[in-house]
Amino acid sequence: MAHQFEIWKDKKGEFRVRFKYNSEVIFWTEGYTSKAGARSAINSILEYGPDAEIEDNS
Repeated sequence: MAHQFEIWKDKKGEFRVRFKYNSEVIFWTEGYTSKAGARSAINSILEYGPDAEIEDNS
């Protein structure tokens, strides 16, 4: 698979989500206290991400 979301537990015990494309990490989220919170973040990205505006500050 060329792209995927990955949930992992960090050293502080929080769940985080990272998005990988061709094994390269593109972005990661803040920490969540539960795996359900991390899954909710993924669902929000999938739902609202395609319609997000692009802000070019260059």
